[in-house]
Amino acid sequence: MTEQLLTLWGDVAALSAASAVLGWDQETQMPPKGLPARGRTMAALAGLVHAKLTDPALDDAIAAVEAAPADDVAATQARLARRAVRRASAVPADLARAMAETQSRALGTWQQAKADDDVAAFAPDLAEIVRLTLEQADAYVAAGLADTRYDALVDEYEPGWTEAMLAPLLGAVRDELTPIVAAAVDSGIVVDTSVCGGVLPVDQQEAFGRFVAARMGYDFDAGRLDTSAHPFTTGFAPTDVRITWRADDGDLRPGLFGIMHEAGHALYEQGLPVDLAGTPAGEAVSLGVHESQSRLWENLVGRSRSFWRWAMPHLVDHVPGAAVAQLPVGDRVDALWPALHTVQPSLIRVEADEATYNLHIAVRFELERRLIGGELDVGDLPGAWDDTYEALLGIRPTSAADGVLQDIHWAMGAFGYFPTYTLGNLAASQLFEAAAAALGDLDDQLAAGDLEGLLGWLRTNVHRHASTLDAPALIEQATGAPLTADAFMRHIRADVAEVYG
Repeated sequence: MTEQLLTLWGDVAALSAASAVLGWDQETQMPPKGLPARGRTMAALAGLVHAKLTDPALDDAIAAVEAAPADDVAATQARLARRAVRRASAVPADLARAMAETQSRALGTWQQAKADDDVAAFAPDLAEIVRLTLEQADAYVAAGLADTRYDALVDEYEPGWTEAMLAPLLGAVRDELTPIVAAAVDSGIVVDTSVCGGVLPVDQQEAFGRFVAARMGYDFDAGRLDTSAHPFTTGFAPTDVRITWRADDGDLRPGLFGIMHEAGHALYEQGLPVDLAGTPAGEAVSLGVHESQSRLWENLVGRSRSFWRWAMPHLVDHVPGAAVAQLPVGDRVDALWPALHTVQPSLIRVEADEATYNLHIAVRFELERRLIGGELDVGDLPGAWDDTYEALLGIRPTSAADGVLQDIHWAMGAFGYFPTYTLGNLAASQLFEAAAAALGDLDDQLAAGDLEGLLGWLRTNVHRHASTLDAPALIEQATGAPLTADAFMRHIRADVAEVYG
């Protein structure tokens, strides 16, 4: 019985992978004039996936396993497949195709609008994305899959979470961070970040980033690194997981930490069980858990003194013109570390420091809740964005490219996605504390460039489970406690206190 279910699901997985390959190509290789044809292709694939998910034969196969599951994994396969079928069945086929075609077109117009700093050029496609998203959310609510539009969208990325659960947690994190950020800014302490500059040829930065990613455990024989407007990771199977990056020739941090972030995502995808590949239970369990893996490597490893005791000589070898390389050998790590822990309200989410990052998420969470709830019109979004940034971070964007156009998510129709970043930050700290307790000498391992112990712990406690455990159960089993903000706030307070007193 399970064999029939997995055979039928294999077609869904293969078509979804084909769509993902085309999405990767669109972001990294496709010429601009290919956009209309690509949109039609993506719409056709979305229609095929929808047809497979709503095929009565798949429904029958799921029901057969539900009636007599061979084991717990089979029961999980049926449960996850049933969830996907219910969500697909709630959405009319023509709406699924329209969403796919509009998303493909919107990604292209977003890229050009961002490059041109022209929010008006993107506005029509964004309005259409929002209209279709609301139709989709209404369909989920009508089918009894969620109580509200926003809940229906969040459930796509973080199953089981609702707006009513997210709002107090994200609000508490925001409220705890706000005075910490204000105190750091008001301290008058100015951290010297010039050590992150220097002569930084992009090819040298890329070589160093590749070196670090490989040391983390990223398998380049099962992946590749390319450039894109917005860094991302996409996996078609554990044996083919690709990452992208973008560099700043005046600052080491965006390029290196972007690669470490995406490699963290990719390690999760490459660590999923091969024997479950192409099945419902073989996928990453949630975006919050996914984000925990990227943020753990980027921030808790990549910004630690221990890591830089190992990495600094390799940075100097790969990027000899880096400003930090011009300092006396014994001063380099201590000079760099504060520059990796500055607290400075800024405009760009992906380049934000750890203390302010979740305030960027708070802005997006508030705005998309208002959009989806009908309290904010698309035409008013740019102004609302600027006003909310000024209110929460004390700065106001001077361009749309640094404001409402900076993220790819809404062009993709990914409303309800942003809260998973904060969930991931919280889980990253909690998992890292648990790993450090289990490994005993993690600081010494990092200082020696031995990243295998940490990766092995993550493989055992996170990656190998794929979706056989739900996200709350996975975090609690791995760390011994339900997800809270406690570990994250301990980490932030300690770092900010060391730099700013």
